[in-house]
Amino acid sequence: MSAFAGLRAAAQKDSKTALPTVAKQFESIFTQMMLKSMRDASSALGDDIMGSQAGNAYRDMFDHQLSLTLSQGRGIGIADMLVRQLGGAPAKSPAPNDPFADVTGDAGTVAAVSSPSDHDSGLMDSLERMLGSAGRAVGEGADTVVGAVGKLSSPEEFVQKLAPHAIEAAKKLGVSVRALLAQAALETGWGKHMPAQGHTSSFNMFGIKAGNSWDGKRVNVPTLEYEGGVAVRRKDSFRAYDSPSDSFKDYADMVSSSPRYAAAVGRGDDVAGFAHALVKGGYATDPSYAKKLTDIANGPVMQQALSALKHIAAGL
Repeated sequence: MSAFAGLRAAAQKDSKTALPTVAKQFESIFTQMMLKSMRDASSALGDDIMGSQAGNAYRDMFDHQLSLTLSQGRGIGIADMLVRQLGGAPAKSPAPNDPFADVTGDAGTVAAVSSPSDHDSGLMDSLERMLGSAGRAVGEGADTVVGAVGKLSSPEEFVQKLAPHAIEAAKKLGVSVRALLAQAALETGWGKHMPAQGHTSSFNMFGIKAGNSWDGKRVNVPTLEYEGGVAVRRKDSFRAYDSPSDSFKDYADMVSSSPRYAAAVGRGDDVAGFAHALVKGGYATDPSYAKKLTDIANGPVMQQALSALKHIAAGL
């Protein structure tokens, strides 16, 4: 109660300064209510034979702590929405568990992407609209709450969910967002075949292997390599990430910092040049890798997915 009293006093003294903190408190309470509703809905399906009063108490404590954690940083977007509606300036710090962490979606992001086609096609305008939508922030935050990332069901959903992550990577590499989406689609089959161990996804969007220098998480899965133009199946170790955002960041860091891929950086709209530079640097063993990547980037499936993105953005 002392904390609420302190907030009340701060609000009376300077309402604008206290507004972000109050909004965060509201978001935390709302998230806790949402979690409780989810638990109640699950309970309505039948009694948990492994449950107990003590277990329920610990679960409630966990939900309370989870609601506090999720409301930190950018949270699930409700606090920022409230601050904007009440005339304040929303906080800019990203939350570690936000799948759209570090995606700014401001005018500076658009200007920094080195691809005229991303501007001319309306792709960047669509992403700006989506990133600035309070509805998207709440929806994606809800996905974070329940941990429902899973496999992507279609190329349209693939582009909708991953294009925001591709913005920062494209900006750092000086290439088209479309090129990175195409490579991620090639490596994962439009999100359906990410390296995974059991039910645990690696969120590895670019098929990056975990060599001796990698000290992070990893998964060991079967893979297809080409030796002398002949496809060979083997088991290999791949890097694992906590989110797609981490995968895009690691990919951009690796390509931008490695001399092997220097020719791939700054290609802009030249998707074919970008793809061939990656292959020349040893990124893939598939002799058709560059052609496949280019065909996906310029193909009808990608065009349809990008068109769907514009329609979604127009409705926000």
